[in-house]
Amino acid sequence: MSHQSIFKDESKLDINYLPTRMPHRDRENRLLMEFFSFLTRYPDRMSQRVIVTGEVGTGKTALCQTFGRNISIEIGKRGIKFRYIHINCREYRGNLSQILHQAVTVFQPHFPARGYSAEEILKTLLQMLEEEQTFVILALDEFDSLIEKEGSDAVYKLTRLQEMQQGNPYRISFIFIQRDLTPLKALDDSTQSTLQRNIVNLERYGKEPLADILNDRVKLAFEIATVSEDVVGLIAELASTETGNARFGIELLWRSGKYADAQDLERIEPECVRQAVSAIIPTIKRSELDGLSLHEKMFLLAIARIFKETKEALATLTEIEEFYAIICEEYEEEPYSHTQLWKYLQHFTQIGIIKTEVGSIASRGRSTMVSLPAVPAVELEHELCMRLKMER
Repeated sequence: MSHQSIFKDESKLDINYLPTRMPHRDRENRLLMEFFSFLTRYPDRMSQRVIVTGEVGTGKTALCQTFGRNISIEIGKRGIKFRYIHINCREYRGNLSQILHQAVTVFQPHFPARGYSAEEILKTLLQMLEEEQTFVILALDEFDSLIEKEGSDAVYKLTRLQEMQQGNPYRISFIFIQRDLTPLKALDDSTQSTLQRNIVNLERYGKEPLADILNDRVKLAFEIATVSEDVVGLIAELASTETGNARFGIELLWRSGKYADAQDLERIEPECVRQAVSAIIPTIKRSELDGLSLHEKMFLLAIARIFKETKEALATLTEIEEFYAIICEEYEEEPYSHTQLWKYLQHFTQIGIIKTEVGSIASRGRSTMVSLPAVPAVELEHELCMRLKMER
């Protein structure tokens, strides 16, 4: 009998999926709506330029596309013809002609790909918009690649294009999307002055916002009761250490589900997450294990075994010490004191093998909680047992 997948719709974890809402980006979405609110009242009287910045995985692209979808609905309710056009400049190697050609093909799909300069394509685009009485927000993602390729002249043409249409209605507004403002320093002063007025900066996601984002995707992508809060918390913790990268967290959630399916599990276990992250990022150096003392290895083996056997995401220090005492009997060694084991725990945290937090679970009181977020417990146990056997 074939095993039923824990996925309900894994396409909801695809990088190109656009969510219906963006948790913890309400403020930024409202700000964008405010900057472009004129389009719902008097779209022909002005044009707007906004820069959206933020590190990888902070949701810049998704925010702008969600905003584009929402404002298109609002403008459409008023009977105004409008298009939101999103173009990734890096896909066209920052070439302005190719980028503008892509915008033109939205209205005229068979427009020739060659034979026209950027200025000619820009004039053609404006003529099309005028003929169709349409207004546009052109969102240029990874805008820094255009700056790097074309320099100030190309950006100046875009920001001052309305001067080409003196006396005509304003038709095009812009959103420029990039990681930070550093690339703008390569532009001349007059071009910079046309850009740096309206900036929406997306801060890194913390662990709790990442958990909210992941929980939204879990409801859409997985069958009921196949992903626990502990697993979501573990993935959120890992993503928060990757500069608050939501994209990394969503990919890790998907990979963890694949590992669970491959083992015919009924839910994602913490070990699936460890296997998934170790496949993406090398998480442990064997040289680090070689440098541990005998009791450090035994104590770390206790951590590996408790997570292998309990299949939980968290364990208390007290529970780990009990496993450590059993391992000491196995190797005929006298257990070290709690104080020494606490020092070992701090060292393991510093080298990135484990994480600790205090009082995170109310039912367990103010205990020190330990997690093994990124190293598969089975792999860690195997490596440590092999080294302890050699020492014996």
